[in-house]
Amino acid sequence: MSVVIDGLQYANWSEKVFREMRAGGVDAVHVTISYHENFRETVLNFEAWNRWFERFPELIFQGFTGDDVRRAKDTGRTAIFFGFQNPSPIEDDIGLVEILHRLGARFMQLSYNNQSLLATGCYEAEDPGITRMGRQVIKEMNRVGLVVDMSHSADRSTIEAADISTRPITITHANLHSWQPALRNKRDDVIRAVTQNGGMMGFSLYPHHLKDKSDCTVDSFCEMIARAAETFGVAHFGIGSDLCQDQPDSIVEWMRTGRWTKEIDYGEGSASAPGFPPQPVWFRDNRDFGNIREGLARTGFDATEVDALMGGNWLRFFDENFTPADAPPDH
Repeated sequence: MSVVIDGLQYANWSEKVFREMRAGGVDAVHVTISYHENFRETVLNFEAWNRWFERFPELIFQGFTGDDVRRAKDTGRTAIFFGFQNPSPIEDDIGLVEILHRLGARFMQLSYNNQSLLATGCYEAEDPGITRMGRQVIKEMNRVGLVVDMSHSADRSTIEAADISTRPITITHANLHSWQPALRNKRDDVIRAVTQNGGMMGFSLYPHHLKDKSDCTVDSFCEMIARAAETFGVAHFGIGSDLCQDQPDSIVEWMRTGRWTKEIDYGEGSASAPGFPPQPVWFRDNRDFGNIREGLARTGFDATEVDALMGGNWLRFFDENFTPADAPPDH
């Protein structure tokens, strides 16, 4: 089955966006529902999504396992999988890992740019690695089927997470540091640690992480994917667009500053350009996934490899990692 899966989005959700998902043939999306929110605030975000599911059942529904991607494909809808870009929803309580998985969370980053209770973010000057609590939380995430995401984490923390975890981990949205040396992009030793343990990486369309930023071409992007596939194996990669469609600039400020500072943090932006950078012209919304498919084909991937990169690899990862490790075979 050929499917299209996006490993990460945080759009300003609306009927328009949902219909564009359908127009683009997007079968599943990992949706961020928490950046810095605590447990209670995150539950309210789950509740808000329940209203979307009630209003647009012909377009979207909540996904829990890989079979929901297949159901979405069969019924012409998009399965929505939830994740957190920060461990703030579990606060300092490991027991909330299982609760949030039961509510439908399937991904959780161990840090978002800064040091957390679990791991170090990629903007910190020093990276002491996974903390004592982090080791215990990874163990619990492995048990319940909540995937460890290290997209915004520092190098040592990511490598240690890959080694500590008994299940494959992921970098849902980033690119090769050797292609574009952004703080958030990943060096080869980091990618190797993730992929050699069966993990997945999704390639990002966020302009600050692209060569030539907003002017990046689809062919350059696909050539970067080809380089990664040649080095680490095509089976470990997919798309994690990091699309923040229709979001106001106040949202990127929330992402960067949360409640941890009283000052403005521009991230990889600047005082002269503090907001969201313009998307490349070939990827502005969910209708543009076909441009990536065509670019991959031009780059030399065969049809089977293109299908794998567009969603097949993510689907396999979902099948293997979203259910509890001790679940019965027919779970």
